[in-house]
Amino acid sequence: MAIKRTTRSSVRRWPSRTLLKGIRLFATDVDGVLTDAGMYYSESGDEWKKFNTRDGMGIKLLQKVGLITAIVTQERTRLVARRAEKLAIPELHQGVMDKVSVIRDMAIRHGISLRQVAYIGDDVNDIEALKAVGLSAAPADGLPQVLKVVDYVCRQKGGEGAVREITELILLSHNSHNEMKPRKRKR
Repeated sequence: MAIKRTTRSSVRRWPSRTLLKGIRLFATDVDGVLTDAGMYYSESGDEWKKFNTRDGMGIKLLQKVGLITAIVTQERTRLVARRAEKLAIPELHQGVMDKVSVIRDMAIRHGISLRQVAYIGDDVNDIEALKAVGLSAAPADGLPQVLKVVDYVCRQKGGEGAVREITELILLSHNSHNEMKPRKRKR
């Protein structure tokens, strides 16, 4: 399968409902997307990452409507494995140098096309994967080179709700967003 595009405009336009509705697999990078791109170390050498719980709920809601969820990251840490386990993310890929190959392999295994994959990334090692998928997104604070190639630039920064923002777009297209809103009580 060939990578389909070389450049995209970086505007905050709403992706088409047809494209959003066709998404079957949602994949995300970690550092700078699920986290604020900070790496925190204690004096004793412990490493911490801050994850946004609302981003986590967005992932859980995608799973609830039947989407496959994935983490594809170059880093390899127990922290990321624990986060994936907590969110019951079935596709955890750490230490990945060629993200396009991993995403392509996932699509093949799940019997879907790359057009049915959404991926959110923020740095130069995400660019080829962002170009290859049907729906690409980046947090507001993604690198300028990344913002130039994605379909959608989030209003939120990495670790501050960017993942939830793109999951909401997908959920709206799957008509599940209405089910999440509180219903008005009858008097």
